[in-house]
Amino acid sequence: MSNRPCSRITCGDPAVATLTFVYADSMAVLGPLSAAHEPHAYDLCERHAARTSAPQGWQVVRHRVMGDTAG
Repeated sequence: MSNRPCSRITCGDPAVATLTFVYADSMAVLGPLSAAHEPHAYDLCERHAARTSAPQGWQVVRHRVMGDTAG
């Protein structure tokens, strides 16, 4: 497990995924937890990673993250 907590302010659960944004392509990318903390990325717990959505007109690219059971 991670020593890093979820980036959501009121959440202290351990992070399992990292969320980054590609503004030029209107894309949010959710993938496995990065090896090191990235200052412009968000580390998310399993619950917040599952609930992640993008603004209208954007797409979310989801790579398998720890705990995913969907194939």
